Amino acid sequence: MRTRTSNLDLIRNLGILAHVDAGKTTVTERILYATGTTHKRGEVHDGTTVTDFDPQERDRGITIFAAAVSCGWDGHRINLIDTPGHVDFADEVERALRVLDGAVAVFDAVAGVEPQSESVWRQADRHGVPRIAFVNKMDRAGADLDAAVDSIRGRLHPVPLVVQLPIGSEDGFTGVVDLVRMRALVWSEGAEAAEEGPVPDALREEAARRRRLLEEAVAERHPAALEEFCDRETLTADTLVSALRDLTRGGDGVVVLCGSAYRNRGVEPLLDAVVAYLPSPLDVPPVRGTRDGARDERPADPRAPMTALAFKVNATPTGRLTYLRVYSGTLEKGDTVWDAGTRRTERVARILRVRADRHDPLERAVAGDIVAVVGLKAARAGSTLCAPGDPLVLEPPGVAEPVVHVAVEARRAADTGRLAAALARLTEEDPSLAVRTDAETGQTVLSGMGELHLEVAVERVRTEHGLAVAVGRPGVAYRETVGAGVAGFVHRHVKQDGGAGQFAHVVLDVEPWEEGGFVFCSTVTGGALPQDYVRAVEAGCRDALAEGPLGGHPVTGLRVTLTDGRTHVKDSSDTAFRTAGRAGLRDALRVSRMVLLEPVVEVAVTVPDDAVGAVLGDLAARRGRVTGSDPRGGTTVVTATVPLAELFGYATRLRGRTRGRGTFTARPTGYAPAPAPAPAR
Repeated sequence: MRTRTSNLDLIRNLGILAHVDAGKTTVTERILYATGTTHKRGEVHDGTTVTDFDPQERDRGITIFAAAVSCGWDGHRINLIDTPGHVDFADEVERALRVLDGAVAVFDAVAGVEPQSESVWRQADRHGVPRIAFVNKMDRAGADLDAAVDSIRGRLHPVPLVVQLPIGSEDGFTGVVDLVRMRALVWSEGAEAAEEGPVPDALREEAARRRRLLEEAVAERHPAALEEFCDRETLTADTLVSALRDLTRGGDGVVVLCGSAYRNRGVEPLLDAVVAYLPSPLDVPPVRGTRDGARDERPADPRAPMTALAFKVNATPTGRLTYLRVYSGTLEKGDTVWDAGTRRTERVARILRVRADRHDPLERAVAGDIVAVVGLKAARAGSTLCAPGDPLVLEPPGVAEPVVHVAVEARRAADTGRLAAALARLTEEDPSLAVRTDAETGQTVLSGMGELHLEVAVERVRTEHGLAVAVGRPGVAYRETVGAGVAGFVHRHVKQDGGAGQFAHVVLDVEPWEEGGFVFCSTVTGGALPQDYVRAVEAGCRDALAEGPLGGHPVTGLRVTLTDGRTHVKDSSDTAFRTAGRAGLRDALRVSRMVLLEPVVEVAVTVPDDAVGAVLGDLAARRGRVTGSDPRGGTTVVTATVPLAELFGYATRLRGRTRGRGTFTARPTGYAPAPAPAPAR
């Protein structure tokens, strides 16, 4: 990789996003094959894919871990991350999106926008990641590009800019009309590449109509295109490409392509679109961070001080791999870097170009690169690595709170220590997993984002570490909140047992906070309390949030106001006021009206029409609230909001009620009041 700044425009860092089974991994495999990175097409159903290399991924036929691969196309370097589609692994998607410049969103041509498609789209919105859309599986029965585009427009609300027209339908799908350059691209059965030719006579009128609609949509949103359209009443192909690039990178439109990745049709135009429309590291704003307490930014320049973000850690038999996005500067093998999180220096022993579970050694990585490094001992996902003499701390990816937990214990007492080490390694690699010890039972509790997430984690303990473990029944992670608070609650902390004593007097107002989380403020005036003591009270209040009075669950959704306080000239201290804040808020919560919250999910159940009644009755019995019903040619998609606790074992029940023909997906939507207190943890 050359290090001149001008070469950064030849890099594309993108992710493949989609609902489970929409074809993300197959799209990735075909990209690797088309670019010459692999010489055999991997298949998900055969367990021969490059990016789904973990044994569990191949056994289950789904993507579990975000996998990075690097390939070349048309003189460009494409760093690609294949992300999971299952909702339980949404945090893998979140960490990937944090370091990407663009994305390809894959949609099923029959199903259109599915629940997890919507979730990952919203995640990309939050990160401001430009996207192009690929409507896959155009060869399936019932495939309909227009219907899929309508669902994209209606559910995701972008401006879809369709640049292709399919040639043939369902099993007769053979190619596409490129509406930008008005040409046909046809893939013969078994052909390695498309044959370019004129637009078929039967589609010429429809292609002209759709080209006109595309020109009007682009001219309406792009000033330069509008000027040319007004002068010539049409747009040249070059103007259209330039305008589509600007609209995509600015988030003002989404280019839509179509194809069948499984049959290797439409992949090369997709790669051309990635290069033409998605941004390079030079096209995105400079990375922003904190330097000496002030906001600062770094340009994507190999000559700037080195700044990188670790977004994934993977412990392999040959060493610990830390995956980095280099935002600025140059990282060379043997360099010493500063970890802003642990506040220690570490040495980079090796730098690797990643191809899923295979790697090519590099001498250096420059701004814009996504690489793996060997030698870092303490860096975690979210750590900022930078030049020791010029640190810039980047904001780490967010981590979702776990919603399901299980008790885990080693079957042999002698393996207890090994189990603790194995779980620690899992949480190091996956920050969305959490391990704690139950204070009442002494059990080790593993928490995660769903049943499948925990199943995968426990299976890794068994297979990778050779441990026999016993697993309890899954339970949900409840929360507690304030229904009605208390004002003017007084708490005095006085302790005198010889030597220096402790004294702190605080007055707290506790009230609900509908936006969730915790908010602390102080209205103490006149210097009654030093600011150090106010901060100590806040720290104590945050300590008290760990266990609520109803069942020892974490507390959320409240605002605490410190309205008054008193000090003692000798016995007051930060420690005394932190203790007062902690004990005072705990006592205030005991006299407040508390509400138990349970996690709820939105489920989308796809069932044959003759089983809809049975499924609706079962959802009602599970305290589900039906929110929609969408008939789709012999099947119906029922959407409902259901408490997560009621969904354990639902897959088996659904198969029984639909004679094996029903499927469902679920995605978290937050918390809602539970009907009755749950047992303590």
